[in-house]
Amino acid sequence: MEILMMTAYKYPLHFKFRVTTFANDFIASDADGATLFYVREKIFKWRDHISVYRDESKSELLYEFISNKLIDFQQTLTIYDHQNKVIGKVRRKSIKSLWRSTFYLMDQDDRHDHSITEKNVWTKFWDSLFGELPLIGMLSGYVFNPSYLLKDQQGNVLFEIVKEPSFFGRKFTLYKETDQPVDDERMVLSLMLMILAERTNG
Repeated sequence: MEILMMTAYKYPLHFKFRVTTFANDFIASDADGATLFYVREKIFKWRDHISVYRDESKSELLYEFISNKLIDFQQTLTIYDHQNKVIGKVRRKSIKSLWRSTFYLMDQDDRHDHSITEKNVWTKFWDSLFGELPLIGMLSGYVFNPSYLLKDQQGNVLFEIVKEPSFFGRKFTLYKETDQPVDDERMVLSLMLMILAERTNG
């Protein structure tokens, strides 16, 4: 039976990490509180491997994010759907910056067409310094909460994702900032992949 993929979402979307499991996992829900995805990063894997299910039952696999190489200095992950078709790729800027995290989004043909960057470069800077302070640094998740902008090649902001104040850094909210038609499926999946990498930032 063909699985119908949901690409029309009710924004804002909410991503909430679980803190009671050993895996790096979270639930994505829409503005009505309905579960859209259960995202789970598999641990003890030689390659990065992230699975996206319909819900926590894990009975229906929708997507997979898989690293291209055993050792990938470009940190590129490919997004596959349930039929093993490539949806797109996300590549982290190879040199991690103290000032700003950057991710490049590619389409099915490896064309770079969108980017994700931190909105305020100072947030990461002050979070890095504050986080080094004994005891007080544990509160950085309540003080410095970064937001990220997804833009097209013309610099138009399409989405903004905000890390909400939280002791464990477990909540993100995703807003759609354009009325123009965009590939919501690929953009949302790319942003979900990004927060797995950036959860500890802020």
